[in-house]
Amino acid sequence: MAKGHLAGRKALVTGSTQGIGAAIALRFAQDGADVVLNGRDPDGAPQELIERISSLGQRAVYVAADISGGAAEAARLVQEAATALGGLDILVNNAGVERRADFWDVTEEDYDLVMDTNVKGLFFATQAFVRHVRAQGQGQGQQSASRSSDAAAPRNRGVVVNISSVHEEIAFPHFASYCASKGALRMLTRNLATELAPLGIRINNVAPGAIATPINTDLLNNPEQLRALTAQIPLGRMGQPEDVAGLVAFLAGDEARYITGGTHFVDGGLTYHYAEQ
Repeated sequence: MAKGHLAGRKALVTGSTQGIGAAIALRFAQDGADVVLNGRDPDGAPQELIERISSLGQRAVYVAADISGGAAEAARLVQEAATALGGLDILVNNAGVERRADFWDVTEEDYDLVMDTNVKGLFFATQAFVRHVRAQGQGQGQQSASRSSDAAAPRNRGVVVNISSVHEEIAFPHFASYCASKGALRMLTRNLATELAPLGIRINNVAPGAIATPINTDLLNNPEQLRALTAQIPLGRMGQPEDVAGLVAFLAGDEARYITGGTHFVDGGLTYHYAEQ
């Protein structure tokens, strides 16, 4: 029997075959949610992760889609996810890319990839999710009362959590398109918090700092660079994917029902201590 503060919820986590996305999907299952996993490769279903979620008594379905492929592809992903689980309550926009280059060497191809994935794809996946919530009647005005006896605290079943970055706030030289995409996400989230609130839909950003994921493999294998980075982090270490997943799970649940429109940092104190070397 499903247990936990997300019991009965149905979630789509984009870019969830490894790293932070996989940790979020597993945490959701531990908290009682069924999950749709997503990656670009039709043959790339993360079988080990699916088995771990299934062992918790929750459903895990893999839907292949490239979020950078435009509005139609994003809508297809959301629709297939909703069909697979019989509805969706939660969308986590985790899929994202970055490309390193001096600003004067950035190619249009790389710029388009970053913006199409981190902004355009996320924008239209969220739009498709909002349409789904409205069609299901989940977001029509205030929601039914939460599981608590407090009738003044309605339950929000339409929840969006975007995985942003500390670089929506701090500079990251040689990653101009990435920073621009995360800055755009910060303003989009603020705007949608206002526009979607009357529908009972909440939206927040989670901004990880330095997290030990596959994208940081080179850094993790370079002791000198790793020491320089951790010296910038007040808590003295890189974060783990599970550190991010715990906050996402909280924001997705009823205990966060009065939280919308904000960016919530998971960075060990990095953001307001950081100085680019």
